[in-house]
Amino acid sequence: MHWQTSRYVVDLTTPRVMGIVNVTPDSFSDGGWYVSHEAALEHCDQLVKNGADILDIGGESTRPGALPLPVDEELSRVLPVVRHAVTLGVPVSVDTYKPQVMQAVLDLGADIINDVWALRWIPPSGSRTGREVVASHSACGVCLMHMHREPATMQAVPMEGDVLPQVLSFLELLTQNLRVLGVDRSRICVDPGIGFGKTVPQNFALLARQSQLLSLGYPLLVGWSRKSSLAAVTQRSLATVATLDIAERMVPSVAAAILAVQHGASIVRVHDVKETVQALRVLAAMQSQGSNAK
Repeated sequence: MHWQTSRYVVDLTTPRVMGIVNVTPDSFSDGGWYVSHEAALEHCDQLVKNGADILDIGGESTRPGALPLPVDEELSRVLPVVRHAVTLGVPVSVDTYKPQVMQAVLDLGADIINDVWALRWIPPSGSRTGREVVASHSACGVCLMHMHREPATMQAVPMEGDVLPQVLSFLELLTQNLRVLGVDRSRICVDPGIGFGKTVPQNFALLARQSQLLSLGYPLLVGWSRKSSLAAVTQRSLATVATLDIAERMVPSVAAAILAVQHGASIVRVHDVKETVQALRVLAAMQSQGSNAK
């Protein structure tokens, strides 16, 4: 399987690591670390050195309870970073739901639009939609993610019942809508949206049955990195979950990334690139020996 993007055809026969670059003061795990352009550019360079196959740049936090950011502010955060990242020899993804930002970063050479709203966000009257921006581009990749409600309210009233069929039908409808606009299926990737309006048991139920999403016929991109659900199952006391040090979430995050790959993910979106790359190499070594044994 391959993923067509603006400048690259990404070979997904081996799992790929997408490194997170949050140019935000308020992201849940690394807010403020790379808010200066200099720090963000250095972080891009380091992630590529550490083995990132794709860079994912975001200027607006989508943590639970996050409020929307004005377009001009988001553009001022991400454009200088995108301008640098497209020179590093790897596909560049931009995490945004705003059509104006999508168009601006694609004009700079970005390869992928990674939208937590799955191109459903409605811009002000008369403005182009995200679907129109993506459909009008000749080759950019796009990732459509499942999100229940919106960042400001998604965890206040999370989903109910069995989430797998709900996520499956949502992604099926949204990918079909994009295909109707002429976007080739080779450009589309889907994300089950771990943590976006789902309870801890629901997130792990998605992981356990994630391979069922492959029936859609699109590559899976999955992001478990540093999510609170990992803290919830690794801490002895619920009182320590919110205060769990980010460094302590690295091992659970890498474990979840490996499990996601074993359950069919083609791309894992992570903060800890070096450690995830190393773990994937161990998995690949084991799998290659298993194939040889046959």
